[in-house]
Amino acid sequence: MPRQTRRKGLILFALCLAALIINIDVTIVNVTLPSLVRELDATTTDLQWVVDAYTLVFAALILAAGSLSDRLGRKEVLLAGLGVFGAASLAGAFGQNPGQLIAARAVMGLGAAAIFPSTLSLIANVFTDRSERAKAIGLWGATTGVGVAAGPIIGGWLLGQFWWGSVFLFMAPVAAVIAAVIASVVPTSRDPSAPPIDWRGVVLSSAGMAALVLGIIQGPNWGWGSGATVATIAGGLAILAIFVNVERGMDHPMLDISLFRNLRFTAASGSITTGFFTLAGFTFLITQYFQFIRGYSAFETGLRILPVAMSIAVAAVVGTRLAVKIGNKAVVATGLAMFGLALWWISTVSASSPYIVLVGQMIMGGGGLGLITAPATEAIMGAVSVEKAGVGSAVNDATRLFGAALGVAVIGSIASSLYRSQLGADLPPGLPQDAVEAARSSVGGALVVAQSLPQADSGLANSLSAAATGAFVHSLHGSLRVAGSIALAGAVLAAALLPSRPRVPGAPKPVEDEPRPAARSRSWATTPPHLAALSPQRTTASPSSDKVKARVR
Repeated sequence: MPRQTRRKGLILFALCLAALIINIDVTIVNVTLPSLVRELDATTTDLQWVVDAYTLVFAALILAAGSLSDRLGRKEVLLAGLGVFGAASLAGAFGQNPGQLIAARAVMGLGAAAIFPSTLSLIANVFTDRSERAKAIGLWGATTGVGVAAGPIIGGWLLGQFWWGSVFLFMAPVAAVIAAVIASVVPTSRDPSAPPIDWRGVVLSSAGMAALVLGIIQGPNWGWGSGATVATIAGGLAILAIFVNVERGMDHPMLDISLFRNLRFTAASGSITTGFFTLAGFTFLITQYFQFIRGYSAFETGLRILPVAMSIAVAAVVGTRLAVKIGNKAVVATGLAMFGLALWWISTVSASSPYIVLVGQMIMGGGGLGLITAPATEAIMGAVSVEKAGVGSAVNDATRLFGAALGVAVIGSIASSLYRSQLGADLPPGLPQDAVEAARSSVGGALVVAQSLPQADSGLANSLSAAATGAFVHSLHGSLRVAGSIALAGAVLAAALLPSRPRVPGAPKPVEDEPRPAARSRSWATTPPHLAALSPQRTTASPSSDKVKARVR
């Protein structure tokens, strides 16, 4: 294997590890929540903010972080983000109360906002040929699937061996090792024009995203029709509208608003939002199904969702290669249709469905999701120039976060409403009022109440457990059918709106339009200037190579 190819492979490996730690963190924290109740006396509100403080800061700052990485240097922002993320993880591991842990989680969100868009923008700058870039983005996208399963598996094992803080302590040295590898092998790059920082855009985009995501997160608690929810979401949309107006008048805007007139960019962004909306709703419900209905531990749950995780990873790699050959439209629309049909299929499960049936359902769903996310990401990155790869990557990541936050809030609200409605009709008489309220709050609350009833009330406990189980399965069916219908609608829109191939000035040509050499090795096709020293042969400079040299410094 040529030295150049090995070096590019090592660069990709390091960047995928950085993306993986973010994907793991999204899922690993959920397994700690029961332990926080026991060991830190965390309330339900505390638990919500342990999760949401991270998401809120991550979503609020991701556009700003992507823009700053273009201007200040993508490698430098990535290393800074890993440092912040690792230090905050270490602080969170030794938090003495929920407030300290929530603060640490917010700072971890700041680090994640700097890490995630930088990984993808560096990939776009290192792998400049569309074919090689698609392969690299496919592997980067596979980290989503690995993270879905790795978080619960790692977290469940750590909690079985150590205390709750070990889940956060684990991520600190991992972040340090990844930073050391990136510092040694990943080249730096930035926008060669080095425009001044658009501070108005930074402030407005951060404030608007924060308000919008806060309203979505709090909607189920405040009530979707409440004044607080409506005002917060409306305020966020208003600030983002001001942001768009300001950016249109800037000589060097943080975000080029004209990108959204490109259907390749907007339709792909919408497809990713739809994909992560439905994924988040699915994972929110299926983990409860495995833990509360089937009685699995967090570790056992992680093992049992491996089929969906692995199928996401495989389909992400295969999907980007197919997108180069047959076009993004066909691949992304097929993926959304597969995922939608899989969710409808999963909505037929019962409390006693054979696991092998669930395996088939999860493989189909994960395969569909992998065909959505990585090929749509490739479409987004193909619609922006490599000079603006940071902000293009940030938009891609923002659509993921927005879709996931909306999916948990909306699908979770639908499931909660269906659960309470069904449970109210099936609750056995004779329960104390406080037990009734706890049972209506969640299926977990109902099962805890059933276990706490005196031995003399075993019949009542069994009736309550059966009612809660039936109500949850009913809510699972209804909410997954809503999610599946949304995915199917997204498939229709992707088929109608998403262009098959890049067609914008300045975007990389489709690989089939590029001249092919007479003999081509299986190594990466293009040697970027910052890696040219790794090649044993020197090539003659050309005007096109001079342009590429300006991209990476």
